[in-house]
Amino acid sequence: LAPWVPVVGLEIHAQISSNSKLFSGSQVQFAAPPNSLVSFFDASLPGTLPVLNRRCVEAAVMTGLALNCSINKKSLFDRKHYFYADLPAGYQITQQRVPIAVNGSLSYSLCIDNKMSQMVTKTVRIKQIQLEQDSGKSLHDDTRSQTLVDLNRAGVGLMEVVMEPDLCCGEEAAAAVRELQLILQTLGSSQAVMAEGQLRVDANVSVHHPGEPYGVRTEVKNINSIRFLAKAVDYEIQRQIEELENGGTILNETRAFDSKLGCTVPMRDKEGKQDYRFMPEPNLPPLILYDAKSLPANMNHQQVINIDWIHERLPDLPSVRREKLVEQYGILPEHSFTLLNEDGLAEFFENVVKQTQMKPKKVIGWILQDLLSYLKQHSLTVKESPVSPVLLADLLSLLEKKEISSTAAKQVLAELWKGDGRTPLEIVKEQKLQLLEDQNELEQICQAVIDRQENE
Repeated sequence: LAPWVPVVGLEIHAQISSNSKLFSGSQVQFAAPPNSLVSFFDASLPGTLPVLNRRCVEAAVMTGLALNCSINKKSLFDRKHYFYADLPAGYQITQQRVPIAVNGSLSYSLCIDNKMSQMVTKTVRIKQIQLEQDSGKSLHDDTRSQTLVDLNRAGVGLMEVVMEPDLCCGEEAAAAVRELQLILQTLGSSQAVMAEGQLRVDANVSVHHPGEPYGVRTEVKNINSIRFLAKAVDYEIQRQIEELENGGTILNETRAFDSKLGCTVPMRDKEGKQDYRFMPEPNLPPLILYDAKSLPANMNHQQVINIDWIHERLPDLPSVRREKLVEQYGILPEHSFTLLNEDGLAEFFENVVKQTQMKPKKVIGWILQDLLSYLKQHSLTVKESPVSPVLLADLLSLLEKKEISSTAAKQVLAELWKGDGRTPLEIVKEQKLQLLEDQNELEQICQAVIDRQENE
């Protein structure tokens, strides 16, 4: 038989970094007491109206530009109807017909055979980016057979990034989402912390033989870890292949990934097409954006969003930063990926380079082999490192001046991890003093042995 061809498409929901929700003034805060951040509009009380959050629109435009999208100067809001306990209005405000951004692309890199020195760059197309509000959260109390509802998250602004089915395995899906996560964090449009639900991924997976139409797809919902995403996609691909080769059929269903069992499990079938009864949102006018050419002369700049103004202020994206790190410091391309993949590590590296006489190519070895290894071993972030860039720079300067050996430098670094406020120079002096004391003690012992032998 011809080999199977897997097809993977992703839908990513990113929570927008904003102090308030998409259509209300309620505060956005993780782990707040249940139902403590709920406005009348969030609870869908009669007579309440949505007011669009400017910050959320700017974040969506910024993200669209960073992903090479075309920004629609006129986009529309729609109601998507479905009935969940944590959706008090019975509908979600989203952008179904005309979203804020369309037709983009995301380039990402992945290793060949898990070798960092062999990397290939691939591209996934972005179908669209749409603004929408989040739902609340259902809390299931199995002990009392109850489901409680927390509406703190209801109405929080989301960007849904819809990717075309251009991926073929879990590794590609994970690499694409990781690159998107870095871009969002660089832009500041989303903190994208998956552990806090700020970035959630739905993966659509199907398999087919070459030359045949796409197979029936399944959707794996709400994956909240890049590592779990890779495992879920690969498992689902293999499950579908085995099912088909054994004469079975694939159901068009929604599944969840059980991280403890390492497999996907059925949630509900999607055989009957669900009718969301989309309709235009009657309480929100079309969202109109401008650029430098279309901006009216007498328009109040505080009341409009200028696409060109946002484009001019885009920061360097991760791909550009990697190129600059390689060009400026002469490090290997794979090292630039590691520096950017760890939050704050690139800044740590650059601060050390600025304050030491050691060449960057040598500094990178200490950063990746010693600093990063220690942090991962102790489950610490770069910001939590007991050794600051200044301390590490001082230590490497002592090593570069040949005032200490490489072995001694590692011993000093081991002392610095204690975080007791001592500087590398103070530790070196203490170690030299201790060495002298040990040497004197050894000489005294030797002399005592010689005297005893002479007396005998």
